Amino acid sequence: MSFTYNRTVRFHDTDAAGVVYFANVLVMCHEAYEDSLAQTGINLKTFLSNAAVAVPIIHSSIDFFQPLFCGDKLLINGTPQRLSDSKFEITYRVVDAASPQRHLTTALTRHVCIDTNTRTKIPLPEAMGDWLDHVRWNTDTIG
Repeated sequence: MSFTYNRTVRFHDTDAAGVVYFANVLVMCHEAYEDSLAQTGINLKTFLSNAAVAVPIIHSSIDFFQPLFCGDKLLINGTPQRLSDSKFEITYRVVDAASPQRHLTTALTRHVCIDTNTRTKIPLPEAMGDWLDHVRWNTDTIG
């Protein structure tokens, strides 16, 4: 399965200088992640209501190559990679939808599955493991 997330930069994504505020690119990437989960059949409401399990982000990074402005049409491509039975990361590549060879930013989020009571690592839920094993985000369409 392949996945590409389309996103338009909104006014509220930008800062006083008129460019996207750095943290908002991570928000956009997280939107792509959530959409991918939903597109592969994970019911986010049910998944998030499991109070015993959480999958927090434990690391994030972002590199900017070009500014993003209000109205820009983006393609967000992600590549998930399982790191262990309880941990995975997603590398995101954000490009200009009108000119996909124009690479705007790269981001990374690392996630770990924990038991919310003990705050210790536990194996990823089956649905998340299935998502990692089966989703293949499409890199052909955006270079």
